[in-house]
This record gives sequence, structure tokens and C-alpha cells, in this order.
Amino acid sequence: MSEPTGDRVLVTGALGQIGTELVEALRAKHGDAAVIASDIRTVEGHPCVSEGPFAILDVTDTASVSRLCRDEGVTTIYHLAALLSATGEKNPELCRSVNVGGTVAVLKAAKACGCRVFVPSSIAVFGPDAPKHAPQNAPLNPTTVYGETKVEGEALGLEYWTVHGVDVRGLRYPGLVSYKAPAGGGTTDYAVEIFHAAVGSKHYQCFVRPDTKLPMMYMDDAIRATLMVMDAPATSLGSSRTGYNIDGFSFTAEELAASIAQEVEGFSCDYVPDVRQTYADSWPDSVDGSIAKKEWGWSPAYDLHAMTRAMLNGLSD
Repeated sequence: MSEPTGDRVLVTGALGQIGTELVEALRAKHGDAAVIASDIRTVEGHPCVSEGPFAILDVTDTASVSRLCRDEGVTTIYHLAALLSATGEKNPELCRSVNVGGTVAVLKAAKACGCRVFVPSSIAVFGPDAPKHAPQNAPLNPTTVYGETKVEGEALGLEYWTVHGVDVRGLRYPGLVSYKAPAGGGTTDYAVEIFHAAVGSKHYQCFVRPDTKLPMMYMDDAIRATLMVMDAPATSLGSSRTGYNIDGFSFTAEELAASIAQEVEGFSCDYVPDVRQTYADSWPDSVDGSIAKKEWGWSPAYDLHAMTRAMLNGLSD
């Protein structure tokens, strides 16, 4: 257990794919008692629930978020609660309510309670008109409701920073790959599901074409990037502060399957694209993370083969 740092941290959406590992990292950094995990539901035995403070929290309820922040003396909020792309497209009204309404509620609470805020964005902010290697300042014209909510989240963060002085920061996460928590309804979930299939049946039916190429990142890098941007001096951050591109590595679905086949004898994969192919086709192949590198030193540690070995080792333990 680490020594307390004096910070008090609230994580919303803590039971999700990112939250599970971010809470672990934050508790290691600040001390278990200093990091309050929260979600709309609870899961008995989940480490976020059993290994430190946990609260049931509806992030669309500004009063509840503010009350929790005041009562617990919260200084920093990591706002992860959201509906992801594939799930959000099935229920657009709920997606807007949770993703935009929740962000507004958290920002209002942060303003009232003097908190810093991390609000994640996504490569889903890009649309078909963005270059296939998307620069930081590419056009943001997404074709999904999820992407629209992320564009609005970046704009809200900038508004609260420039108008209200709330220290808001964010990253445009690529597809994230982790073995510690299940995927949460995103278009890039195939890159997680395929590993579970590899250690189980040794066969996977992929829901995107073999030539589908997307920006991806191993979760360890995503957590490190999150902590880095929040630890960066405010004076080092420019106008991209609420939606930095962060580059990891890009691969096609076929390249991922081949990487796994090198490690798992007899593994096979076939491809049956569904509606998620449309979402993937609207996103860039890769992103330019040079602004994040310049302003706060971002550099990825994992490539495709390192991720493949880490995922298979993790799932085999």
C-alpha cells in the first residue's frame, strides 16, 4: 500500500474496462482510502468495490455528484462513466443523456467544489473527412452519436476551463486492449474478444473485415498516459488540453490474428462484418500524437507483438 498523498480522487464509471485498471493505479499512487470508485451499479467482489471506498453514483445527477465531492473532500475527478460506441448507437437518447448530461453534471460539480477533472475523449470524434493519419487539429465531423457526444465533451471541457477556470484535461483514446476487465460495448471490442477466444476455443469470428485498420493501445499505456497528462504542469498544456491525440500503434484485424497465431498453435479466425464495420470505416487508420509528446512527453511503450504476449500471458495466469 502506498503512502497517502493528500489528494482525494473520485472515479466515475469505475467498474468499466478503463476504470478497473485506473482505480488500481490511482490507489497505488494516492493510497487505497484516498480513491473513491463509483458506478451506477455495484459488483460483489470487484476489486474497485472490495479494496477501497466505493459509492453508487448517477453521474447525470449534479446534486449527487456535488454532495459526494463535498462530503469526501474530492480534489480530482476522473469521469469515465459513458456509453461506448456500439452500445450508444443502439440507444442514441440514452447515449446523449449519459455522455453529455453526465459530463455537464460532473463539470458543474467540479466548478462548485474546486476539483480538477479528467474527461476522456475518443478517436470516434473523427469522421470520414479526417485524414487517414489524423493530425491533432483534423476536422471533427463524426457520423456516430457516440462520436458527437465526445466532440461535445471536448468543447464543454474547454468552455469550463476558459470561462470558469476548471482545470479540465482529456485524451482521445484509441481502441483499448486489456485482459483485466471485459470490453464495454465498443467498436474495437474485437481486439479484446479475439484473445479470449484464442485461449479458449482457438477460433474467433471477427465482426470487422480483415483489412480494417484502426489506432489501438494496450491498456497499460492508456493508464500511464492518463496519469501523465494529469500530472503535467498546467502551463505546459495548450489548446488541445481536453482532447489530446495519443498514438499507440495501428494494425489490421488480419495482422492481429496473425500475431496471435504466432503464439497460439492452431488458432484461426474468420470474418463476418456487422454494423460496427460502418463505424470503424469512418475512423482514421492512425493518429498523430506529436502534440502530446511535445507538451507533456507522451511516448507509447507497447507495440503489437508486445501487446499480444502480454494479453496471452495475462489470460493464461
